[in-house]
Amino acid sequence: MHITAAQFILYVADQARSTAFYRTLLGRGPVLDVPGMTEFELCPAVKLGLMPEQGIARIISGPLPHPAQGQGVPRCELYLLVEDLEVAVQRCKEAGALLVDPAQDRDWGHRVAYFADPDAHVVALAVPLGQWP
Repeated sequence: MHITAAQFILYVADQARSTAFYRTLLGRGPVLDVPGMTEFELCPAVKLGLMPEQGIARIISGPLPHPAQGQGVPRCELYLLVEDLEVAVQRCKEAGALLVDPAQDRDWGHRVAYFADPDAHVVALAVPLGQWP
């Protein structure tokens, strides 16, 4: 399989709230923002999508539980390598994220801070240890 692009979609309780959160965190507007889907370009050929739980529930409920049943439970992690960890952490705080674990050197070679978005998706902000002063 050859993948030419990727999109990761988070199921969210409130599309507008999550759009505002990620607009602040990422420091940019979405490339698509219509009822039922918001998309942010993270880097070329990689997008983050925000889809209302109610919309996706029409497709997946039955074989799978309704996405709202997972509210407040960490269901995924967005691990974002950033250029400036201090700036990224400040943006996350401005967006209203919950601090889960402050920036620390991790044994896999990154300095990482962990936050939770409004739907309890974990957002990890990281830089390689060599980039940290």
